[in-house]
Amino acid sequence: MIDRIHVPDTETYIILHRQRELQSLVSPNSFVLYPRLNTQHAAVYGTSNMHPLALLPVLVAAVVRGHPAGAGTPAARFWEETLPGTPMPDVITDLVQKGIDHSPLVEHYQINLPNKDPKWTLRYGDPGSFADKAEVPPGLFFNKAQVRVGGSMNVSFPPELVPAILPRDVAGKVPFSNLTDVLSVFNMAPSSTAAAMVNDTLSRCQAPNPAGEQKTCTTSLEATLQTAVRMLGAGSRTVWAVTSKIPAGGGLPLHPYVIEAVRTLDGDRHVGCHIVPFPYAVYQCHSTGQPSAAYMVSLRGLREHGPGIAMAAICHLNTSSWNPAYPAFQILHTKPGGAPVCHFMRYANLLFGVKAGKA
Repeated sequence: MIDRIHVPDTETYIILHRQRELQSLVSPNSFVLYPRLNTQHAAVYGTSNMHPLALLPVLVAAVVRGHPAGAGTPAARFWEETLPGTPMPDVITDLVQKGIDHSPLVEHYQINLPNKDPKWTLRYGDPGSFADKAEVPPGLFFNKAQVRVGGSMNVSFPPELVPAILPRDVAGKVPFSNLTDVLSVFNMAPSSTAAAMVNDTLSRCQAPNPAGEQKTCTTSLEATLQTAVRMLGAGSRTVWAVTSKIPAGGGLPLHPYVIEAVRTLDGDRHVGCHIVPFPYAVYQCHSTGQPSAAYMVSLRGLREHGPGIAMAAICHLNTSSWNPAYPAFQILHTKPGGAPVCHFMRYANLLFGVKAGKA
């Protein structure tokens, strides 16, 4: 059944779908003034064959729009409580705000088609084939010996369409594990390329972990922080986090860059959380369980005195369990168990470690 409720002093109507599935997802007080829905929509949505989740974006929009802005968001407060002394990176603050001001539940965006997250970024030890090394952005992988002031390297990253981070209470109400429900809520054609990418994300998130590795997908910033802390085996308030500081959109043209500074980050084991293709920000956090070294590397373009950037980087010191077909080995002319494999963290991805003396 659908109720049409007139709101005093406005011509906006609230459409409420009384189905048990939605009542379990949205609290009774989650009402929203939604101008796009009117009495004509009520007639349409009243059909008996409507998908039970079709009105979910309308109902959860109230939860989104009820959130405060800026540093006052629940996500920002959770960050401060969990990672004291570590400021929230600007890119994360912007994506949290984007999830409030421009929720993907209301404003649908194209999934990151040009630069989908290929399997070589996360699946070190997985069996099977990998992308050809030609598909790997130049400079993504590099040798540990290159991490020195005065050295140079060619680096490039294609621009990325990074989705918004949903508030935790909203993300908890949105379907994640079922492909049909996700496509319905975000109005995606089942035969589209974006739908195939979403299906791949769900498959990788549900796949068993490779031996010795930890891997978890998270749908909110709070869950991402909790997962990283758990994977590190650290106590509360002892973990740091960084992101790469590069231009909005994550694009870097292929140029030679000189290393102006290197800062070694604390810890000998680290957790990387990578955004995977989905209508909103979903992170896949993983830990190899093996020793690693982490750095903030300050680079400056050698051509035309380009702008300075700061890249978060991790070097995997023990790759003995990795698939020999992993493209980094071919790029760096090494093999499993050989020289360390280092890579930069892409735009809006997070790198975590334990503060010195806090392990």
